[in-house]
Amino acid sequence: MNIINLIIKREYLTRVRKKSFIIMTIIGPILMAGIMIVPIWLSMQKTEKQEIQVIDESYLFKDLIPQKDFIDFDYPDISFVKAQETFYNSGYDAILFIPDNILEGGKTIKLFYKNQLSVSIEEYIGSTISKMMYNVLLAKNKVDVNTIRDAEVNSRFNVITEKLEETGKSKKTNTGLFMAIGIGGGVLIYMFIFLFGVQVMRGVMEEKTSRIVEVMLSSVKPFHLMMGKIIGIALVGLTQFLLWVFLTIALYSVASVTVLKNIDINQVQQKAEVLKVGADLNYMQMKNIEKPNVITAVWNDFKSIDIFTIFVCFLFYFLAGYLLYAAMFAAIGSAVDNETDTQQFMLPITIPLIFSFVIAQNVIQDPTSSMAFWFSIIPFTSPVIMMVRLPFGVPAWELALSMLLLIIGFIFTTWIAAKVYRTGILMYGKKISWKEIGKWLFYKA
Repeated sequence: MNIINLIIKREYLTRVRKKSFIIMTIIGPILMAGIMIVPIWLSMQKTEKQEIQVIDESYLFKDLIPQKDFIDFDYPDISFVKAQETFYNSGYDAILFIPDNILEGGKTIKLFYKNQLSVSIEEYIGSTISKMMYNVLLAKNKVDVNTIRDAEVNSRFNVITEKLEETGKSKKTNTGLFMAIGIGGGVLIYMFIFLFGVQVMRGVMEEKTSRIVEVMLSSVKPFHLMMGKIIGIALVGLTQFLLWVFLTIALYSVASVTVLKNIDINQVQQKAEVLKVGADLNYMQMKNIEKPNVITAVWNDFKSIDIFTIFVCFLFYFLAGYLLYAAMFAAIGSAVDNETDTQQFMLPITIPLIFSFVIAQNVIQDPTSSMAFWFSIIPFTSPVIMMVRLPFGVPAWELALSMLLLIIGFIFTTWIAAKVYRTGILMYGKKISWKEIGKWLFYKA
């Protein structure tokens, strides 16, 4: 055991002192914090106000299109031809042309601009004119606008999902948030297993080709060397992941009291715009309706999740899944002399991991299906599939069975890999096939 500890220490210290490890440990949290901070920061920035010249030949919308903080409408009493001629000498950013036959089926409203307008401005103009035209047509045909509007408003419902426990208590859930956490956890495990598993394979291959391993095996058993390398690199990966989590939280906390200090996530509100029109086309002012912001709603739902359990399970499946695949990657590294030869052996080994990521898309649609159950139990696919299922709630016995089988799977693959490793690590200059590796499994120590 002392020998394995020495090998683990050597592998760990050698890798955490590398510049690549330090750089990635710093860059990773910055990128993750940026993904969370930048969208919020951008939403706080005021869009430069655009001046829009409205040429309304239908005379239906004159002085009626609602102004916004980022857009201002002006209605000069000039023709469209004149507006075009003086456009580049004016202070307007765009011309909004509404034809006179718009009520007779002319649905083309043109927006001429000097410089590309933002998507939000184009969408605002299009949606606002459409809403106003809807009300105009209803009023023209003497339809009670208020009755239709009340029916539309009163028929809109938000479906809130709650999980009802056997005790009779219910807990609010958010399927979209569960999907994001599940897929996010599965992707991270998928990436980490590949990233650090390949590091094990390359490390073994480098020691083999440089003949350093021959010196090491004079005082260390092949199994001890393989296990020391696998566990050492696992600890490197775990260290980097935990540093990413803590540094990301720290960066976000700093940003919350500096860049985002003007945002109170529990008090952010958004305006729902309601446009009213009478039979005489006399539009009323926009009505402000207070409604919780999407960010607030998601944050409240996030607090209801047992994030501690999910985090602990993530660490387990990350380590156990890595150890399972790393043993096989180590066996591949010991069997070949160069990276080109690894391709024929890597594909069969990584197919279950790739397949688990593919079927995760289907599992997330029905986390309690038979397919979801079996693939979250099978050791080769359980690290990804179980992470996808966890946010939706998994019975304790299924979770325990999955973990137990994953541990057994790791022990079995390590035993197989050790048999390949002890022979392959000293095999040079020979093209290895699956048949040859099969023979190694029956060699006696």
